[in-house]
Parts: sequence; structure tokens; C-alpha cells
Amino acid sequence: MPRQKSSPPAENTTPETEDDAPVSPFGKEVLGGLERGLQVLTAFNANQRQMTLADIARAVDLPRATARRAVNTLEQMGYIASDGRLFRLTPKVLQLAAAYAASNQVTAFLQPVCEALSREFDEDCSAAVLDGLEAVRVAHASPPRFVSMVPGIGFRLPAWSSALGRSLLSGLPDKELSAAMARMKITPLTAHTITEPVALLKEIQSVRSNGYSLVDREAEEGFRSLAVPVRNIRGVTVAAINIGVRIESATPAKMRQRFLPQLQAAARTLEHQLL
Repeated sequence: MPRQKSSPPAENTTPETEDDAPVSPFGKEVLGGLERGLQVLTAFNANQRQMTLADIARAVDLPRATARRAVNTLEQMGYIASDGRLFRLTPKVLQLAAAYAASNQVTAFLQPVCEALSREFDEDCSAAVLDGLEAVRVAHASPPRFVSMVPGIGFRLPAWSSALGRSLLSGLPDKELSAAMARMKITPLTAHTITEPVALLKEIQSVRSNGYSLVDREAEEGFRSLAVPVRNIRGVTVAAINIGVRIESATPAKMRQRFLPQLQAAARTLEHQLL
């Protein structure tokens, strides 16, 4: 009886993971390509204004081929431009921020308040929301007497070292605040920065009882900031608003006397407007 030929092994038709890119930590229902594209966009910053493809791949911890496809997609969509070697963001990225600003109720109400307070005090006034462990500026106004060197909307500060951030952290329930502090990698930004967790917790808790945070040269040498929490109609802290000055402009006592009543009055007004 003739021997039957064995069939060739079945061809593996299982599609490979794209460039062996890591599985998203957010689960199966996450669109990996979109996640990687956003990782690429947020890899650019003040220290990395332009990057090569290899730089981008390292910054987002992705295989070079995966990073290349993400970059090519963003370039075709107009969010990234290239000279053939170096990639940079284009102004089209601002559409993403503009969409947030236009659709976010908090930003819409806070911007005119910041402008009014800046005119009244002739100082910088900002508002921020909490994003993870950072305070993100969503509204800002500077006095016309000088060209402000203070970064504008979108600027981020560690929540633990800024008056805006501590005001925001003070609104977290105790369990969430403890979890947030456990994740913090507290490093000194200046010689005055509080880095001891117990002392920092005490400062945050004092915002709850005093209704404001005053940070003196902790976030940046030569600057003081006074901030208050902004709550919505349900009493939930949704933002914070501050006045920032150079140390020669006002002492901490003067800041409390001059700025605090108006900041708190503005916060109370906003409380009745924010849902």
C-alpha cells in the first residue's frame, strides 16, 4: 500500500501584533493606534521642540516601525511637519486645545474672571484644573503694563508645589488624596519647596480649613502665589484661581490682605454658575 504524503503544516494565519507594539495598559477596548498617536503628540515639549524618528521612538517607548507609522499618520493629518529628518508640531495641534476650551464650561467662566482680577490688581491671574498630579492652567490674564513672561494656557505645574495645585488637591476626598500623595515623586523645585510628605499633607489640609493656599517661592524662585479653590453648585472643587506676584511686589501678609477677599468673592460667584 503506497505511503500517503503528509500534508504540509498549516500556515499560521494569526495576524501578528503591529510591530510587536506593547499591549495597551488600558485594556482590549482601547484603540492602540490612537493611543500611540497621542503619545507621540505629547512627547514634544520645551526641551524637545524637534525630534528625529529615533528620538520619538525612545520618548514614547515604542518600536521604531510603530513610531514611524504614528508619525506618518500625524504628518498626513497636518499635526506634525518635517524637514526630512527632524519632526515638529504644527499649529493645527492647537485645534485640540481650542476644542477643549470651547466645550468646557469651567474655562468659559474662568477666563473673564481672570481678566477682571488682572485688571483690578495689575498682576497675573490664572486658573487651573487638576490632571493627575499636575495643575493645568486653563485660563490666564496678564496686565497690560508689561509683556508677561509667565507661561499661558496649557502650562503645567506639579500640584504639590503650587498654590493652584494645593487648592485643587484640598478638594479631593481623604482616600483619593492619600492615593495621590502615594504616587507623588516629590523633588525640590527651589530651596524653599516642601518635600516632606507629612508637612505637605498639613499644608494641603490647611487649605480646607483656611480656604486658600499661599505658596512662597516653592514653585519658582522670586515668586509668590495665592490661590483659592473654585467649587461648583454641588460643592465639588472643579478648579482653582490665583494671583501671582514677584516677591518684591507684596509680602505674604499683604497678599492675604489685598488679594484674598476678591479671590474668594470671585470663587463664590462662580459656585452659583458651575454645574
